[in-house]
Amino acid sequence: MGGCFSKPKPVELKIEVVLPEKERGKEELSASGKGSPRAYQGNGTARHFHTEERLPTPHPYPSPQDYVEAAVCHVKDLENGQMREVELGWGKVLLVKDNGEFHALGHKCPHYGAPLVKGVLSRGRVRCPWHGACFNISTGDLEDFPGLDSLHKFQVKIEKEKVYVRASKQALQLQRRTKVMAKCISPSAGYSSSTNVLIVGAGAAGLVCAETLRQEGFSDRIVLCTLDRHLPYDRPKLSKSLDTQPEQLALRPKEFFRAYGIEVLTEAQVVTVDVRNKKVVFKDGFKLEYSKLLLAPGSSPKTLSCKGKEVENVFTIRTPEDANRVVRLARGRNVVVVGAGFLGMEVAAYLTEKAHSVSVVELEETPFRRFLGERVGRALMKMFENNRVKFYMQTEVSELRAQEGKLKEVVLKSSKVVRADVCVVGIGAVPATGFLRQSGISLDSRGFIPVNKMMQTNVPGVFAAGDAITFPLAWRNNRKVNIPHWQMAHAQGRVAAQNMLAQEAEISTVPYLWTAMFGKSLRYTGYGEGFDDVIIQGDLEELKFVAFYTKGDEVIAVASMNYDPIVSKVAEVLASGRAIRKREVE
Repeated sequence: MGGCFSKPKPVELKIEVVLPEKERGKEELSASGKGSPRAYQGNGTARHFHTEERLPTPHPYPSPQDYVEAAVCHVKDLENGQMREVELGWGKVLLVKDNGEFHALGHKCPHYGAPLVKGVLSRGRVRCPWHGACFNISTGDLEDFPGLDSLHKFQVKIEKEKVYVRASKQALQLQRRTKVMAKCISPSAGYSSSTNVLIVGAGAAGLVCAETLRQEGFSDRIVLCTLDRHLPYDRPKLSKSLDTQPEQLALRPKEFFRAYGIEVLTEAQVVTVDVRNKKVVFKDGFKLEYSKLLLAPGSSPKTLSCKGKEVENVFTIRTPEDANRVVRLARGRNVVVVGAGFLGMEVAAYLTEKAHSVSVVELEETPFRRFLGERVGRALMKMFENNRVKFYMQTEVSELRAQEGKLKEVVLKSSKVVRADVCVVGIGAVPATGFLRQSGISLDSRGFIPVNKMMQTNVPGVFAAGDAITFPLAWRNNRKVNIPHWQMAHAQGRVAAQNMLAQEAEISTVPYLWTAMFGKSLRYTGYGEGFDDVIIQGDLEELKFVAFYTKGDEVIAVASMNYDPIVSKVAEVLASGRAIRKREVE
């Protein structure tokens, strides 16, 4: 079983709030760190299967010149539980002392380049301070998400009380390591209709499932199908950086899928799942058989149902093309964003410097109210108002008015009329599970797919993961929840893959999410639904705060801004199985 799914051990972690030095860099808008591969496109009914092609591998016998070795410190320079960045000439290394042993690893989180030295060391792993990914200090392996790659592990030796580190120059410069994976040994796919593992949906859950299968030695066929035109990409980035091009968002280059025999069908819509005959049917009539099936279809954005909803220049943001068009049309024009949740607020923040005006329409009194509470919501609203965003709260859209077919005005139920050339709708989403209605696979009253801790549906051999499921959340007494977060989808994809291989893994990851607005990062861990009190430390006015969301006597979630690594510390405590009591933070 993967490290993050083992049984919790007791942990000693103090929850102390210390204001750190200012965070370096605006991590959420940095490059994805995956290079700029060309996006792979398919069209219509022509099924594009990837054939095997090897990735370039390092020379099998590296020469001594390919390595660098240096004394980096004295053995007494680090206490147990301490981390330090050390320089090796060709790059930096994270040096960790734990239980009297030294470990040397890559110093940056492969997900977005966060400095791991500012993270949290606990239970033999280091947790990223920005987004909560965890790496085993003995192996460098990724143990909890987000992200796809692990850290390089470097040799350490002690001579005459000095600590020496030896590292490959290439590894020092790469700063990421893809786990060893099996390759597909099935005969070339061509247009064959049978497969072994079929994955419907190519978001984080689908991709991690495919990669985990290969990491665990599975060498039969894997087919990943997606409604999108593109290979798997970093969807949360769409609303934070709307003019990012598809190739910059790609999570893996085209060559990766070829090398490991992960076949990708793009623009492929599944319309029927026949569980009796283990077969799926696509919109164009194409059929595929499976032995194991993962359903990770994600969700579909809700749209407005008001008068004039068919006018031009009204968007939901689902694809890179949607995001790119919004930016292009918004330059120097008037933008109205409907919905003050994460997507709406990220879009509003991004467009303030590009549009002539940005207005936000929301039913609630404050943005993020249900999620972050009244006080934090108000503080964030003030930050937006200081950046010229106008709010129309406790109202909704009654009409979209057009001139020559194109949006000109948004009429509100409060009878206000707002000038608008572009409208972005961010009012939530519904699970994209309509194609399962007659399949025999259980759906709940809202259309979500219920699964157990092993990501199994009610049908043997059929698993589900990602935004379209409800699952038992271990540390909230196995309450059935839907958590549509990027990080959670990764973890669920891995558990599904492990159980396809009969490894009996259970989901136990602690939810972790983040957003970035005006160069400021908000981090959040836990599951705060139903909180009855919020304890705030720090300064909301200055946007330097930590908010503890409590229910009864227990802390159930934490949010922070400019207070790293407090959220990662709390995530680590919750992951260990220890409850945090209200009195501990008051």
